[in-house]
Amino acid sequence: MTETSTLLALFTDVDPASEAVERLRALGVPDEQMDIVSGIPLLDTALGRPKKHTNVTRLALGGAGAGFLLGLFLAYGTPYLFTVHVGGQPVYPIPPGIILVFEMSMLGLMGFAFLGVFLESNFPAYHPLKYVPEVSNGKIAVLFECPTEEQDKFV
Repeated sequence: MTETSTLLALFTDVDPASEAVERLRALGVPDEQMDIVSGIPLLDTALGRPKKHTNVTRLALGGAGAGFLLGLFLAYGTPYLFTVHVGGQPVYPIPPGIILVFEMSMLGLMGFAFLGVFLESNFPAYHPLKYVPEVSNGKIAVLFECPTEEQDKFV
C-alpha cells in the first residue's frame, strides 16, 4: 500500500473551489478522498460533487408509521381491551381518535427525524476532526489525499 499525504487548498470564493474539485477529479482523486470545509453551508452540487445519501427521511417515515400504529392502538385498541360504556357515548369515538392518531404520528416523525439527524452527523466524534482556522474567516478549504510520491503533481 502506498503512503498518502493530505494536502490543503484555501479559496476565498466558491467558483475557484469548484474548479479545484474538478481538476482534482481529473487528476484521479476520488470524491471519498476529498473533504470540503466551509464556514457557510454549501450544497455538494454547488461544488460539482455527488449528493450524499442520507437515511433521515426513511427514519422519519418509519417513526411516523410507528406513531400512527401506536395512535391507532391508543384510540381504538384500548377501548377494545377495556370497554367502558359512558352514557350514550360511542365506544370508538372517531373525531378524538383522528386527533390522537395524527398527534402520535407527528410525535413519532419528529422524534425519529431528530434521532436520524443526530446519528447522521456522527455526533459525538471520538476522533480528531479536520479544522482550519482560516475557514472561520470565510475561506473554503479543500482537503484531499494523494500519493506521497506524486505530491508535486497535485501542488
